[in-house]
Amino acid sequence: MRRKLLWVALLYFAEGMPFGLVLDNFPVYFRVHGVSLAAIGFLSLLRAPWWAKVFWSPLVDQVGERRQWIAAALATMAGALLLVQALPPAPVGTALIATLFAFTIAAATQDVAIDAYTIELLVPGEEGIANGVRVSAYRAALIVGGGVLVALAARAGWRPTYSVAALGFLALAVTVFALPPTGHQPQPPGEWARSLGAWLARPGALAVFLFVLLYKLGDMAMGPMVKPFWVDRGLSLGEIALISTTVGVAASVAGALVGGVVTSRAGIFRSLWLLGLLQAVSNLGYATAAWTGAGRPGIYAASLAESFTGGLGTAAFLAFLMNVCDKQQAATQYALLSALFNLSGSLAGALSGVGAARLGYGAYFALTFVLALPAYALLPWVRGWIREAARPGQEPERRAASSSS
Repeated sequence: MRRKLLWVALLYFAEGMPFGLVLDNFPVYFRVHGVSLAAIGFLSLLRAPWWAKVFWSPLVDQVGERRQWIAAALATMAGALLLVQALPPAPVGTALIATLFAFTIAAATQDVAIDAYTIELLVPGEEGIANGVRVSAYRAALIVGGGVLVALAARAGWRPTYSVAALGFLALAVTVFALPPTGHQPQPPGEWARSLGAWLARPGALAVFLFVLLYKLGDMAMGPMVKPFWVDRGLSLGEIALISTTVGVAASVAGALVGGVVTSRAGIFRSLWLLGLLQAVSNLGYATAAWTGAGRPGIYAASLAESFTGGLGTAAFLAFLMNVCDKQQAATQYALLSALFNLSGSLAGALSGVGAARLGYGAYFALTFVLALPAYALLPWVRGWIREAARPGQEPERRAASSSS
């Protein structure tokens, strides 16, 4: 198990670093080179492949091996970064845009392959602790891809920085071939289509998909309004940076690791409702801070609670997503589930500003707690899809229906 966790940490570090570059590094790079705010805003469209990946995820299931996809994606990202530093950053030209999209398409494809490989690598009962490690490695990679590389650019310049990052991607691409094989074999097209149709038509499928859509809705609805709340309560940029990149990340990683251990020991079903409820209740901490006019200590406490319990809930939820996917079609099925999850986050985030402006921070944060509750009504149907690990003297729990039946 320890060796598996090392591979999971390596893979999800590789998965998190490209998103850190897109989210926190590229905007700084373009702004310091004089690119307009409007153009930088349009560059947010570079994130589109992360939700569109579901459309080409069947290729990862049906063509080649997972390790080949991961290595090819990493090599493509390395080449794209070398081109980025060679092309003029301003004005943003067609060649640069094409290169950046090549980078993000490769990154999104890598995500599909890594998620599928990890699902195949793990057995029921290992998802909890593995997802705790996964979240921690991913968070660390976001910091490296964003803040650490920006700091390196301040000392060494952008070209050497992107060259170092490209070498890092190439080193990861080579390392990927040392991953243990999982025995994945593509299915004949007809069998693949029938298996996917059977998975989509399982008893309780609609309830499960709604659960994926709703489980973190409260968390997603509150997230975009947290930092504006800090600003409006007078926190300095330095304080915001400290909470976001140091204290908050540490609390989130700690929560993910604890959540992983709890999920492995208590089982996925129990962890979903227990850790998810703690995640939802933490939103009331922000509501209380807003209603009572709590000063910095109250806001810090609310932030720590939200980050820690968010890690708890995320570990259980990701373990659930991996558990309900069939290994043979892991790329396609996990991509579909993550698309649902990201859809609810996008919609909730888009409406969060309107809600906070009309209701006020306190009432809106309380509303996000309410938004987290409907998912729990779906848990009876969700339980039938979960394969829990065998306990001493017991047979493993199986899902209500199998895609091969």
